[in-house]
Parts: sequence; structure tokens; C-alpha cells
Amino acid sequence: MACQSYAAVGGRILLSVMFLLSGFGKLADRTGTIQYIESAGLPFPSLAYLVSLVCEIGGGLAILVGFKARWAAAVLFVFTLAAGLSFHAHFNDQDQTIHFLKNLAIAGGFLYVVAFGAGCFSLDAWLAKKSQS
Repeated sequence: MACQSYAAVGGRILLSVMFLLSGFGKLADRTGTIQYIESAGLPFPSLAYLVSLVCEIGGGLAILVGFKARWAAAVLFVFTLAAGLSFHAHFNDQDQTIHFLKNLAIAGGFLYVVAFGAGCFSLDAWLAKKSQS
């Protein structure tokens, strides 16, 4: 059981790092990020920017600490698939295809969190244990 618990927290850390770094990077470069979103042809780039901040920073933190992890993982699953389709679905470019496939793999990691939860070393587990006391 301990090995699975350590694996779950390790997986959550690895999943969250990329989203936190990306979210804080977007926060530091609002104008550049909005221009990049516009260049992809997405509607309402300012709104998409705000949604990406909430998903990446809020969702990344929730996954990291294991708070409402199933819900956060479900949101990040959808966000990751949408990002892959919006920014990396250029399958005639091998580099973009690899980025798309990485998004699919990350989305698969989030499905695991949806299915199995955050594990024993999480706020979800601590809150569940505390409510039983």
C-alpha cells in the first residue's frame, strides 16, 4: 500500500509541475500569451487566457496537494485535450504530432486521477479521515 501511495503523490507532482510553470509563465506574459491564443484562431482570446490561468494554476495546485483531485483532474483532462486539438493538431509536422501525443498521454494521467483519486498522501484523504473522526 505504501508504494502505491508514494506513486500516487509522485504522479500528482509530475502532472502538476508543467501546469504550474506554464500558468505562472502566462501570468508573467499576459500580452504575449493572448497574442499566441489569437494566432491559433481561438475566439475570445482574453477569456481563453483567463480560463487557462484558472485551469493551469488552480488545477495544478489542486492536483499537487490532492484537493478535490478527481474534479481538478477532470477539468485538466478536458483542458489538455482542448489545448492539444487547438495548438498541436498539425499532423503534417512531426514535432507538433509529438506534442499532440504528449497531450494525450498527460490526459491519460488525469483519467487515472479521476478513476482512482489522489491517494493517501492528499488533502482529500486527510479531509475524509478527519470527517470520519
